[in-house]
Amino acid sequence: MAVKIKTKFGTVDIDNDVIANVVGGAATDNYGVVGMASRNQIRDNMNDILNRENYFKGVEVKQHNNEIVINVYIIVAYGNKISEVAKAVQAKVKYDLQSMLGVTANSVNVIVQGVQVANED
Repeated sequence: MAVKIKTKFGTVDIDNDVIANVVGGAATDNYGVVGMASRNQIRDNMNDILNRENYFKGVEVKQHNNEIVINVYIIVAYGNKISEVAKAVQAKVKYDLQSMLGVTANSVNVIVQGVQVANED
């Protein structure tokens, strides 16, 4: 499924994997975010942090009646205020989608899948 944007010149289709890469990059660019998590850890059999090639497993894009809803699954570093990290992720994702793709997300839902404690070596 792709997001369709109608312009005066025609229609632009943006694949969900492209949106997932932009959203994943925007989310992991925030202070306090360790990485992306799989949206379904049992099915994907992934308890690890997703790398750039697997961002699509941590982002869910839904389109209903010209409204776009983004669900972002992240892992937060221990010691950070989760609500502030989530707000920063929401703002950065909305900004990057608009500036890079011209897509306006009606809502960005941030789901914290875990908290990572720093290793003391």
